[in-house]
Amino acid sequence: MFSGINAFTLFHVMLSVVGIISGLVVIGGLLTAQRLSGWTPVFVWTTVATTATGFLFPFNGVTPAVATGVVSTVVLILLLVALYVKKLAGGWNRTYVITAVISVYLNCFVLVAQLFLKMPALQALVPNGNEPPFAISQGIVLLLFVCAGYAAVKRLRAAG
Repeated sequence: MFSGINAFTLFHVMLSVVGIISGLVVIGGLLTAQRLSGWTPVFVWTTVATTATGFLFPFNGVTPAVATGVVSTVVLILLLVALYVKKLAGGWNRTYVITAVISVYLNCFVLVAQLFLKMPALQALVPNGNEPPFAISQGIVLLLFVCAGYAAVKRLRAAG
């Protein structure tokens, strides 16, 4: 199943998978106004590690992957400040909710892109990477996260 994949890439992918799964659990908690203190550090630190390890791959100029990593880094810095420095005080709670959702979205965005790049059946649908099936898939993922983010912030206001 993992033939042809080196150990570093496998490590990066596993971090990403754990970050996505734990992030989805955390978002589920945000949607029900539950602070999942056991899941939150798993999500945060695997997502930070995913972003950091992404920059350790060979650099071949600025690519969509590098741009996504830069955006993810900025978002994660805000998330870390909100969670660990400001301790979710005041508006930093909302900042945390928004940045948590964006962080998981960015990992899912990359996941969908990688699935289209690496899975032959999906790759056949988008040989150039800009065909409608790719755009529609990414649009659906974006819409789901925008709705989840809106609902989580709305839930936060109702609980506060």
